[in-house]
Amino acid sequence: MKDLFHVIKNVRMSEKATYLNELNNEIVLDVDTNANKLEIKQAVETLLGKKVADVRTLITRGKAKRRRRADEGRTNHVKKAIVRLAEGEKLDLV
Repeated sequence: MKDLFHVIKNVRMSEKATYLNELNNEIVLDVDTNANKLEIKQAVETLLGKKVADVRTLITRGKAKRRRRADEGRTNHVKKAIVRLAEGEKLDLV
Protein backbone atom coordinates (compact mmCIF):
# COMPACT_ATOMS: atom_id res chain seq x y z
CA MET A 1 0.00 0.00 0.00
CA LYS A 2 1.27 3.42 -0.94
CA ASP A 3 1.25 6.57 1.09
CA LEU A 4 -2.12 8.15 0.35
CA PHE A 5 -0.56 11.60 -0.01
CA HIS A 6 1.39 10.38 -3.07
CA VAL A 7 -1.64 8.89 -4.85
CA ILE A 8 -3.41 12.15 -5.73
CA LYS A 9 -1.17 14.58 -7.58
CA ASN A 10 -3.49 17.33 -8.76
CA VAL A 11 -7.12 18.28 -9.29
CA ARG A 12 -7.75 18.82 -12.99
CA MET A 13 -9.82 21.94 -13.63
CA SER A 14 -10.97 22.17 -17.22
CA GLU A 15 -14.18 22.93 -19.01
CA LYS A 16 -15.09 19.24 -19.22
CA ALA A 17 -14.14 18.59 -15.59
CA THR A 18 -16.35 21.46 -14.42
CA TYR A 19 -19.21 20.13 -16.54
CA LEU A 20 -18.81 16.64 -15.03
CA ASN A 21 -18.78 18.13 -11.54
CA GLU A 22 -22.02 20.02 -12.12
CA LEU A 23 -23.82 17.27 -14.03
CA ASN A 24 -22.76 13.98 -12.40
CA ASN A 25 -21.11 15.09 -9.14
CA GLU A 26 -17.74 13.83 -10.44
CA ILE A 27 -14.25 15.20 -9.90
CA VAL A 28 -11.28 14.67 -12.21
CA LEU A 29 -7.89 14.02 -10.60
CA ASP A 30 -4.36 13.48 -11.84
CA VAL A 31 -3.09 10.44 -9.95
CA ASP A 32 0.06 8.34 -9.71
CA THR A 33 0.49 6.11 -12.77
CA ASN A 34 0.89 3.01 -10.57
CA ALA A 35 -2.15 3.67 -8.38
CA ASN A 36 -5.15 1.37 -8.74
CA LYS A 37 -8.83 2.15 -8.22
CA LEU A 38 -8.93 0.96 -4.61
CA GLU A 39 -6.01 3.18 -3.62
CA ILE A 40 -7.59 6.17 -5.37
CA LYS A 41 -10.89 5.55 -3.58
CA GLN A 42 -9.18 5.28 -0.18
CA ALA A 43 -7.15 8.43 -0.82
CA VAL A 44 -10.22 10.49 -1.75
CA GLU A 45 -12.24 9.20 1.20
CA THR A 46 -9.52 9.86 3.77
CA LEU A 47 -7.95 13.06 2.44
CA LEU A 48 -11.09 14.83 1.21
CA GLY A 49 -13.51 13.24 3.68
CA LYS A 50 -16.10 12.36 1.03
CA LYS A 51 -17.73 9.01 0.22
CA VAL A 52 -16.97 7.63 -3.22
CA ALA A 53 -19.51 5.77 -5.36
CA ASP A 54 -17.40 4.97 -8.44
CA VAL A 55 -13.87 5.38 -9.82
CA ARG A 56 -12.91 5.32 -13.50
CA THR A 57 -9.32 5.62 -14.70
CA LEU A 58 -7.57 6.36 -17.98
CA ILE A 59 -3.99 6.89 -19.06
CA THR A 60 -3.13 9.59 -21.57
CA ARG A 61 0.13 8.91 -23.35
CA GLY A 62 2.71 11.66 -23.61
CA LYS A 63 3.00 13.55 -26.86
CA ALA A 64 6.14 13.41 -28.98
CA LYS A 65 7.90 16.75 -28.87
CA ARG A 66 10.86 18.10 -30.80
CA ARG A 67 13.39 20.53 -29.46
CA ARG A 68 16.08 22.19 -31.47
CA ARG A 69 17.11 20.24 -34.55
CA ALA A 70 16.85 16.50 -34.04
CA ASP A 71 16.35 16.11 -30.29
CA GLU A 72 13.13 14.19 -29.96
CA GLY A 73 11.46 13.37 -26.67
CA ARG A 74 8.09 12.89 -25.05
CA THR A 75 6.01 14.65 -22.46
CA ASN A 76 5.12 12.59 -19.42
CA HIS A 77 2.31 10.03 -19.38
CA VAL A 78 -0.57 11.11 -17.14
CA LYS A 79 -3.10 8.90 -15.38
CA LYS A 80 -6.48 10.53 -14.71
CA ALA A 81 -9.18 9.35 -12.35
CA ILE A 82 -12.81 10.36 -12.69
CA VAL A 83 -14.30 9.94 -9.22
CA ARG A 84 -18.05 9.96 -8.72
CA LEU A 85 -19.06 11.03 -5.23
CA ALA A 86 -21.90 9.31 -3.39
CA GLU A 87 -25.34 10.88 -3.32
CA GLY A 88 -25.59 13.71 -0.84
CA GLU A 89 -21.85 14.44 -1.02
CA LYS A 90 -20.71 17.69 -2.61
CA LEU A 91 -17.24 19.04 -3.24
CA ASP A 92 -17.02 22.68 -4.29
CA LEU A 93 -13.72 23.22 -6.08
CA VAL A 94 -14.33 26.68 -7.49
